Amino acid sequence: MGMESGTQVKEGGWWSCLKNLPHKSKSNVMSFAEDIKKIGKDDPRRITHSLKVGLALTLVSLVYYWRPLYDGFGVAGMWAVLTVVVVFEFTVGATLSKGINRGCATLVAGALGFGSQHLANLFGEKGEPVVLGALVFILAAGSTFSRFFPKIKARYDYGMVIFILTFSLVAVSGYKMENLFELAHQRFSTIIIGGATCMVISLFVCPVWAGEDLHKLVASNIEKLATYLEGFEGEYFQYSDDKAKPEKSKLEGYKSVLNSKATEESLANLARWEPGHGRFRFRHPWKQYLKIGALSRKCAYKMEALNGYLSSEIQVSLEFNRKVQESCMKMTSESSIALKALSLSIKTMKELSEVKPHLENSKIAIEDFEIAVQTASLEDIDVLAIVPIATVASILVEITKTVEEIYEAVSELSNLSHFDKVEPNVSPEKPNRLHRGVINPVADSGSADHIEIITIQDSNTTVKEVAAPKSNPEDVSCK
Repeated sequence: MGMESGTQVKEGGWWSCLKNLPHKSKSNVMSFAEDIKKIGKDDPRRITHSLKVGLALTLVSLVYYWRPLYDGFGVAGMWAVLTVVVVFEFTVGATLSKGINRGCATLVAGALGFGSQHLANLFGEKGEPVVLGALVFILAAGSTFSRFFPKIKARYDYGMVIFILTFSLVAVSGYKMENLFELAHQRFSTIIIGGATCMVISLFVCPVWAGEDLHKLVASNIEKLATYLEGFEGEYFQYSDDKAKPEKSKLEGYKSVLNSKATEESLANLARWEPGHGRFRFRHPWKQYLKIGALSRKCAYKMEALNGYLSSEIQVSLEFNRKVQESCMKMTSESSIALKALSLSIKTMKELSEVKPHLENSKIAIEDFEIAVQTASLEDIDVLAIVPIATVASILVEITKTVEEIYEAVSELSNLSHFDKVEPNVSPEKPNRLHRGVINPVADSGSADHIEIITIQDSNTTVKEVAAPKSNPEDVSCK
């Protein structure tokens, strides 16, 4: 009985698998199709790139298909196909970088390989392998060590790998090969054909520019910072039962800025290889984008610290909160508007004069916060109850200062890149400031009218006195 039941279970298991196989296959095919659709929809340039690689491989295959070319290059024509496979990259900068590195490295390594071969021949049949082995060791070791230099690794790492490979092949194969020069000429020519095909197609058929991607990435990161501040203001200061919470995406967009360093550096290195295109000149200041990106990450790290107070359950002092809330909201909103304007300035490559007034407003908000803290009475307030809001305010102060640093970096980029100057359509908003002063009535014994002396004190203006008739004299104090 036990054996029969085990056999039935086993047969049932196999039958169940076979029965569900069509359904699983259909599900897998549908899932794969959805993935293809999603990848193509996220960036349609990927589909175009795939078609461009197919076109390049088809063209270089003519070295084999077309009889005159095959008679000239022979089996070495396969190097053209291999070159397209390893050189053709998604962006123009990456393709030019690999193509130029491969061509120059092959030429230099081939020349040194022939020179090494002739030098080794001078030492006779017994000394030739020793000399070749020593030269291969020295050049291979030196070239490998040079790859550890940051600048060489960033821009010429692929070229150094090709140099080591080509020199070793030429030097070693030349020891047993008679027609080395002819073979090397064929391989170098086919590599040039393959590399040139990649460069031409990459440049003139729906080009994808690394510099343009870097430009958009930096502007998008700044906009994400602005979006977070906008969402934080609604979540921390203004949320109530009758007002919907801000979208979760607004409060998490800054996280992608934290991990953008590697992408920005890679795009900046590739952009240096690209020729001038559109508004980007040949020697466009790509390093300035890295500076702006570093400041954006600095601001994002502060937002990471700020984000921890959104879910804090510590009860804050309502009295102290009322005193500093207005200035904190002002810092948040003005910094958000300034960041959005800076992002728009980079996207459109136009100077925006509307940024400066918002920065001035945020500075005034900082001063108002400091005054509110100095004038707040802490005698009957639990110190622990004011720590959360005080910490949030201090982080907002640091974010506001970082926004000003970003503004200075973008202004420098504007000068280096010659952004278009745009005159504002309306006069910039003047910062609103609460003036502190006193109004003292002064009676004139010789007149029935009363003259009022108004004294206004402000950190940005001088003391002014204004005399005006007063029909209803009374003591008034404004502090």
